[in-house]
Amino acid sequence: MDADTPPRRIIVLRHARADWPNQVADHERPLADRGRTQATEAGRWLVDSGINPDYVLCSTALRTRETWKLVAHELPKRPRKTVYEDRVYEAQPGQIIEVLQETPEDHADLLLVGHNPGVLGLTQILAGDDGDPDALNRLRLGGFPPSAVVVLSFRGPWKLVEPGVARLDSYHTPPTE
Repeated sequence: MDADTPPRRIIVLRHARADWPNQVADHERPLADRGRTQATEAGRWLVDSGINPDYVLCSTALRTRETWKLVAHELPKRPRKTVYEDRVYEAQPGQIIEVLQETPEDHADLLLVGHNPGVLGLTQILAGDDGDPDALNRLRLGGFPPSAVVVLSFRGPWKLVEPGVARLDSYHTPPTE
C-alpha cells in the first residue's frame, strides 16, 4: 500500500432478511418485517462507527434497494452519489471487483449493498488473512448473514482493487433472531 495515498474504505452490506412471497421473481422479493428492523439497525451501526459513505453501489434487486433506503434514512448526510447497478445482482466476486474498479477517484468511502455468496467471497478475496483477528475469525465462523456489514480499508486508486489489496477492519452482524 502507498503510504502517501489517503485510505479508502469499502463497506460491504448484505441486504437485510427478505420475504419469500409466492409467485414473485427473485429480483422482486421485498424485505420481511425482520429485515426492515435489521436494515435500520445496520444504518445505526454505521453512524455509531463514524461511517458515512460518499458513494453507494446498490444491486437493483428490490430487497437491496429497500435495505439501502432504510440504512440511508439513519445516516447524518446523504452520499454524494448512489448508483443502482444491475451487475451487482447475482454477481461473483470477480464481477463485483470489476464494478468497484470503475468507482470515480474522488470518492473515499464506498458502500456496496449486495447479495451472498458474492459479498462473502468478495470480502474473503479482498482481505485474505489481513485484518483484525477477531473480525476475521467471526467472519470465517459466521459467514455473511442478512444485514451483516464488513469494513475493508486499502490505499491506492479504485482501478487497482484486486485480491489481497484490503484489510478487514470491522465485521458486524445483526442481533440474533
